[in-house]
Amino acid sequence: MNKVKSVKPLANGVLFVEFENGRRGEVDIKPYMTSVFFARLKDPSYFAQVGLFFAGVGWPEGQDLGPDTLEHDLKVAAESA
Repeated sequence: MNKVKSVKPLANGVLFVEFENGRRGEVDIKPYMTSVFFARLKDPSYFAQVGLFFAGVGWPEGQDLGPDTLEHDLKVAAESA
């Protein structure tokens, strides 16, 4: 399994994610925000509280995304493509 090494919140519901294998890029989280479980992420100050959670990322109230989901949705940065 490819684990998330670092995560940084960007504007408009996007995360910059770097994996242990060196792949990195942006993941648009907005499509997940349509569900009740992820609706809290629409608040930019809450969204900015993202951190590493097990092998993926998560927020203080329990919302999380695993590394497989993040890697599937990753728009790879040009230098690591």
